[in-house]
Amino acid sequence: MSSSDLFVSAEGAEWVNPEPGVTRRIMSYLPEMMMVEVVFEAGAIGAKHNHPHIQASYVAEGSFEVTIDGRTETLVKGGSFIVPPDLVHGVKALEAGRLIDVFTPHRAEFLK
Repeated sequence: MSSSDLFVSAEGAEWVNPEPGVTRRIMSYLPEMMMVEVVFEAGAIGAKHNHPHIQASYVAEGSFEVTIDGRTETLVKGGSFIVPPDLVHGVKALEAGRLIDVFTPHRAEFLK
């Protein structure tokens, strides 16, 4: 890795639309970790799914109904959650909002 890869400007990140009302962009990554910004329209759903990565998420804006392994909580700006490997989880945006997700290791399928 060169020192030029250590900083990423917001303008250089490509937005993708993985689900209706949801857009995301990779903020930065190394093989061991990835940070992703995810923006939700009000009512948008991040469908329940699982993956082998550890995921930590921070609510940067809005409020979300978060379900992890069958347990549901409402989180607002400033809240966070962590998902151990392979647990089924998903979110619903109760209002327009933004999550910052961190994965370890990185999500290789996001790079395709």
